[in-house]
Amino acid sequence: MKISTKGRYALRLMIDLAQHDAGGYIPLRDISRRQEISAKYLEQIVVQLSRAGFVTSTRGAQGGYQLARHPSEYTVGDILRITEGSLAPVACLEHEPIDCARANECITLDFWRGLYDAINQYVDSVTLEELVNNEKNTLNFSI
Repeated sequence: MKISTKGRYALRLMIDLAQHDAGGYIPLRDISRRQEISAKYLEQIVVQLSRAGFVTSTRGAQGGYQLARHPSEYTVGDILRITEGSLAPVACLEHEPIDCARANECITLDFWRGLYDAINQYVDSVTLEELVNNEKNTLNFSI
């Protein structure tokens, strides 16, 4: 499994919003500059985050974006699923119930389920707040 740049940049954008929250809206160009990510690319990502209710926005001279909730209310898994979709390691696990003609005799299905469960458990155990608070410390999360 590989997380795309869109997923990684969405996480960086959300961290930036949490780090620079002073009660107001943060212009996308400021995030773009700090994160060294194209403003055009961030615009695509922030639209997805906005549609999901993760960020709010306002237009105008004081416009920009802010988190819709407290950073403790977002998990890394929540953020990645917005931009990446399913985090399933194999296609047959992307939908429930499993729609695979070979599911009943698949010897590897339990292995893939276990890996998928481990991935979800890990990404859902880390909050945005924890990432922000651990920015200068070495993260020590384990599965």
